Amino acid sequence: MWLGFDLGTQSVRAVVVSESGRVMADCARPISSRRSGTRHEQDPNKWWKAVTQASRTVVAAVPGAAIAGLAVDGTSGTILLCDNRGNAITPTLMYDDSRATVEAERVNETGEQVWQKFGYCMQPSWALPKLVWLLHEYRSCAKSAQLVHQVDFINRRLAGCDVPSDASNATKTGYDLIDEGWPFPVFEALGIPSSMLPCVVRPGTAIGTVCHGAASETGIPAGTPIVAGMTDGCAAQIAAGVLNPGSWSSVLGTTLVLKGVSAELVRDPDRVVYSHRSPDGKWLPGGASNSGAGVLAQLFAGKDLDALGEQAAVREPTQAICYPLRRSGERFPFATAEARGFTVGEVGDEVGKFAAVLQGVSFLERLCFDRMDMLGMPLGGHIVLTGGGARNRYWRQLRADVLGSSVSLPEVAEPAFGMALLAGSQGKSLAETAKQMVRIREVIDPKTSRSAVFHDLYLKFIDELWRRGWLGARLAAHARARAKAT
Repeated sequence: MWLGFDLGTQSVRAVVVSESGRVMADCARPISSRRSGTRHEQDPNKWWKAVTQASRTVVAAVPGAAIAGLAVDGTSGTILLCDNRGNAITPTLMYDDSRATVEAERVNETGEQVWQKFGYCMQPSWALPKLVWLLHEYRSCAKSAQLVHQVDFINRRLAGCDVPSDASNATKTGYDLIDEGWPFPVFEALGIPSSMLPCVVRPGTAIGTVCHGAASETGIPAGTPIVAGMTDGCAAQIAAGVLNPGSWSSVLGTTLVLKGVSAELVRDPDRVVYSHRSPDGKWLPGGASNSGAGVLAQLFAGKDLDALGEQAAVREPTQAICYPLRRSGERFPFATAEARGFTVGEVGDEVGKFAAVLQGVSFLERLCFDRMDMLGMPLGGHIVLTGGGARNRYWRQLRADVLGSSVSLPEVAEPAFGMALLAGSQGKSLAETAKQMVRIREVIDPKTSRSAVFHDLYLKFIDELWRRGWLGARLAAHARARAKAT
């Protein structure tokens, strides 16, 4: 059996998975956040409490089973500072905390040559600008502090001692994925002591074992191997079995995350798309939008979304052009701090508003694929949908129709499953392990007659983003040309 943990925005999930990919036990425990404007924080001790609760539940559900290894994923760019015993000494700045705007400018200026090599620029929500912010705000403890990613915090608790970080979670902290090391001259120029930076290994590397103290709290047998994990987006990609060039994982959760596979590093001149490194050495290009299914919880709290979807199908297509955004600023498929959610045209009642939101997110997803096509990445492989947004039957069909492509739903779509799979790939190919463990539950084909009705509306969506000055000329032209060619 293999054990996977997912440290999500609203919950911690644990799953136990067999070698054949069967989920033997599954449990989630909620966690809470503190939000204020651009700030988003969580208490890391609550992560551990949720991990222990979920872990005890799933381990108890498979008595006598041999847990052969575990791995943990976390939200990308979430960091804090800890003392040398792993205790938090600063707040945790979450993946979408974007307070470090001034620091991001300084980081980009200081490390321009390094970031250019990777084809990205640091954004305020990325870990390195937030690290600079933390060091300024907590100067008194900077010399003895340790940089800790969300996953590192849990892995250290499990091992009972310092363990290496993984290259996936270290990506947004400025880790050099090509030379596989920290760019120390950049960090020195930013005033970041090298002593606070963790050792980093590739995801999938064995980094320690569960200690006796953690075993008593979690129920995981002492000595169980701990494998270096990845970010939640990469974990979902592994869970979907998207590990070969041409295939894509579209995770529609709180935000929309699109990730693919490339044999070579893809550099985006606009620095919107960035790449993680796969455990097998391939590249995982992608990006995360600030739009997504999270806006539904904000606008339709407590509503029956399946019932709204059935009613929305009758209104299709809505003529209103909607760009749903919970807060200001966008990261992908274009980057601008000026972006604001909008609706142009009348939506009428609640059903009309729901239909407009779903259509708007679907158009944005199509624009994400347009950007990938513009960068020369192959789009001919299968597209796998995961995340909470994939649960709505109407929305799944709508997304297939808007994309004009078949989409697949895996039997298990949880990032925690991806981490169990990663733990189970020790000594084997990750792609071969996924082939053995990942099952596709359903394939949804686009309906040609329905796809055609969205053509002009998608062009209007592009035009509206262009008119507001958020969409670059190159991407706008490419999206229009691609739409007219279909």
